Parts: sequence; structure tokens; C-alpha cells
Amino acid sequence: MTLLVGGERGQMLFAHDTEVSLNTTAALVNTARGGREELPDVAALDQFVEFWRWTGSRTHDQKELDQVRQLRPRLARLWEMTEDEAAYLVNTLLRDAGALPQLLKHDGWDYHIHATTLDAPLADRMAVEAAMVIADVIRVGEFGRLRVCAADDCADVLVDLSKNRSRRFCSLTCANRVNVAAFRSRRTAG
Repeated sequence: MTLLVGGERGQMLFAHDTEVSLNTTAALVNTARGGREELPDVAALDQFVEFWRWTGSRTHDQKELDQVRQLRPRLARLWEMTEDEAAYLVNTLLRDAGALPQLLKHDGWDYHIHATTLDAPLADRMAVEAAMVIADVIRVGEFGRLRVCAADDCADVLVDLSKNRSRRFCSLTCANRVNVAAFRSRRTAG
């Protein structure tokens, strides 16, 4: 699981909870990219939920895992859509889950928006959280920050939270691999 890092310290593009939600959504999409399955069982889902600090009720069963797995392709499409198409999907995700935005404070977080109840199914909470955060990105005109890794052999998605919109790779591993290959190619050609 790749941990995506936000903007430079002190240079916040979005509110902290928005950046966390963007990175969580990208991480969820990336659990099924490039032919791999990083949520093979309920235990893996439990680890993902714990790592990303999801709150609310859980059933810890196969049905919950299946619902989360079914959500991932819908969310992955956000990285392939136009802004207008993404807005339509955001509205569909919110409507399908019966979103009802409300301000909450819990677990050491200051007030932030939840758009489902804490006892809503995990997949619904994930869908609504992703929809709300993408709505925020679209609303402020930053939809272009949703990208696919520039490495030819990687299909992971990322959110470019850099100040100058220069992030191209999902991780340092991909960036280093591409840069080393380019260096070797230049050295061989020269």
C-alpha cells in the first residue's frame, strides 16, 4: 500500500481532512491496480481500515469486503473522467448512499464533515467520503490534480498535492526507477 504525501509543510492546498480523504481514496483505488489484489480477505480490509483510521461500525465479513471491492472500479473511473463526468459520478455516489452532510468532532479531529451515519455500511461511507472530497476538488477547480503514475509499468493513481503541480509518480520507487532508466539510456546513447 503506497502512502501518498500531501503538499509542502505549511503550504496546505486543501484542509487536512480533505488531503487525508484524497490520499485514502487513491490508496483504496490502488489496492486493485496493475492486476494485483491488495484486499484478498477480510483481514486485509481490516488492516486497510485501521491504517487509514476509518471510524464507524463494521461487519468484518465477506459481504462487506465484496462491497468495498465493488466500489473500487467506480472510484478508479474518477481518474479517467472529464470534470463533468466526475461531477455526475460524484452526485450518483452521494445519491446512492443517501448522503446527509453533517459536522462532527471525534477521535481527536476537530469539526469536519461526515455525510453518512457512523453505522452506514463501510462501502457506503467510503463512497460518500470519496464523492465529497472529489466534489471539493472539482469545486475549487483542481480536478487536474488527480493523475495516473507516469511510470510506463505502473497503473497506480495519485493526487498531486504539490504547490507547483509537478508530481508525476505515485512513489519514490517509481520515480527512481524511471530516472535511473533515463540516465542509463542517456549514458548508453552518449
